[in-house]
Amino acid sequence: MADYQIINPYTGNLIEAYHFASEQDIDRALTTLAAGRALQHEVPAYERSNILMCLAQLLLERKEDLAQLITEETGKTISDSRVEIDRAYNTALACAMEARAINGEALDSDSFPPQREKIGIVLWKPLGTVLCITPFNFPINIAMHKIGPAFAAGNTILFKPGPQNKRSAEFFVALCYSAGMDESVLQMVIPDIDATGYAVAHSQVHAINFTGGTAAAKAIAARAGYKKLLFELGGNDPLIVMQDADLDRAVSAAINQRFATAGQRCTAAKRVFVHRQIYNAFRDKLILAAEKLKVGDPTEEDTFVGPLIHAGAAGQVEARINSAIENGARVLVGNRREGNIVWPTVLENVPDDAELVAEETFGPVIPLRVFDTVDELVSLVNVSSFGLQAGVFTRDLLLAKQLFNRLDVGLLAVNDGPGFRAEHFPFGGVKESGIGREGVRYAIREMSIQKTLVL
Repeated sequence: MADYQIINPYTGNLIEAYHFASEQDIDRALTTLAAGRALQHEVPAYERSNILMCLAQLLLERKEDLAQLITEETGKTISDSRVEIDRAYNTALACAMEARAINGEALDSDSFPPQREKIGIVLWKPLGTVLCITPFNFPINIAMHKIGPAFAAGNTILFKPGPQNKRSAEFFVALCYSAGMDESVLQMVIPDIDATGYAVAHSQVHAINFTGGTAAAKAIAARAGYKKLLFELGGNDPLIVMQDADLDRAVSAAINQRFATAGQRCTAAKRVFVHRQIYNAFRDKLILAAEKLKVGDPTEEDTFVGPLIHAGAAGQVEARINSAIENGARVLVGNRREGNIVWPTVLENVPDDAELVAEETFGPVIPLRVFDTVDELVSLVNVSSFGLQAGVFTRDLLLAKQLFNRLDVGLLAVNDGPGFRAEHFPFGGVKESGIGREGVRYAIREMSIQKTLVL
């Protein structure tokens, strides 16, 4: 009997059943990659850049094939899946450009006594083999954000995609090979949890780049020892609407950055804080916009909200909504479930300690929270154990700077939502939202080591 079944989240049909990779499979892959490190050592930066440029072009050419696979595997709407491939193309381009721009610095030893008459040449060198672990929600672009910088830096890569993404991941790896990556430089495995732990602790793995949940990150860290860790974890990201905000733009950000991908994004606008002076106006506009969204079949071009990844995920979101309602929350729109689909839901009067807002909720739910003062707002935002990104709508630049300094987040987007991301910007958070930074140039440094030559 197969270890895992890939089920279409919308139709419920079986896509594929397969067996997980064993510890022996991991050993074979890592032995291959150990040999590949010598090959990578001989490949100059410009050739790695050319390979990544070719990969970018292949992503563009096979965009529709990849988008269809993503939609079948994850239930992401076809329009959203196409946007993901466009982003992966941009990521590959950025990786190609940054591969040629990896540089160091020269230091004069005589800056401090005694006089040594030496020069220190500081360069970035590959770590070795990087274990790249990706989640289900952005199977190609997040893979590109890990494999691309790791390859650009000169590492070899052991790639572990989410089990639901086996077919899209295989397609992506095939494109990497077609672009010129040698099989001894990139290997893909999908082990179970125990065998993944074996890979994490393996002596031939030198760094781990993981995107996923906090519990899994803690388990990885406990087994990794002294390996370099780059964790991009969850978020409970606030969208803040001040009294001078452009309400139409703020509503648009709330809709697009919470209900797209059925709310299954680490940077989704999971908590929406609205100043009391404009609360009613914002709420009414948001309700009208949410009611217009098409919900259902993710393969249809105009569907905006499709299913969650599986029944367990939909059930958890539904349970958190119901629990909030039982404790005083009021439904403004939505609160309907069919199969794995949860309709876009807007709530108000949600208790601050409700699981819906106290924890990261991966689903299409907007809890509205009114506030009066900046001090109150900062306290409400910073109480979270997460600190990934935030967005604020305001015309007051001084206020924006004040929030930037006071909020415990890795990024604050002004007149945009917390879902803002540019592939070349640093990306990552504080507290339980992760360790280190992605974003191509920054990820290359995370997956490199500084070495100094003294002459």
